[in-house]
Amino acid sequence: MEAVLALANEAPLSALVLPEVAARSGVSVQTVLRQFGTREGLLDATQELASARVTAEREVVPGDVPAAITNLFDHYELRGDGVLLLLGQESWEPRAAKITTEGRSIHRNWVERVFAPLLADTAEPARGEILDLLVVACDVYTWKLLRRDRKLDREDAESRLLRLVASILQGA
Repeated sequence: MEAVLALANEAPLSALVLPEVAARSGVSVQTVLRQFGTREGLLDATQELASARVTAEREVVPGDVPAAITNLFDHYELRGDGVLLLLGQESWEPRAAKITTEGRSIHRNWVERVFAPLLADTAEPARGEILDLLVVACDVYTWKLLRRDRKLDREDAESRLLRLVASILQGA
């Protein structure tokens, strides 16, 4: 599964083939098949592992915005480029679409948890609108715009995201 995760960060999922996975793992294709049954079984198990890791990596005390943004950047610095690769495949690769759909759900749940104490007194529909804005502000594409496109160092990028989130919360 570690080999699958590494390969998925390097090339489209359609290029992920069992001989390469086996070679990276130091085992035979037959060993991979004995363990997972099929390529799809291997990908299912890897997706489950990756989702659990993402959820664990993004644990933070609700309401602690600076810690949440640092945590988010830790996550994106580690996994952001691979996520962007998956997002680029989702229109033509069903597995990528499945992964990114689950990722969006994990991300929204994280935003709801992190900002819940700060929005406790905000009534609907304003609460839903603010959550939408926070989901967008904390999205991997925002990280990409700041870190990859603008080439800001991490400190400056985090600072700008904190300002953006503070502005959204002030409107609450």
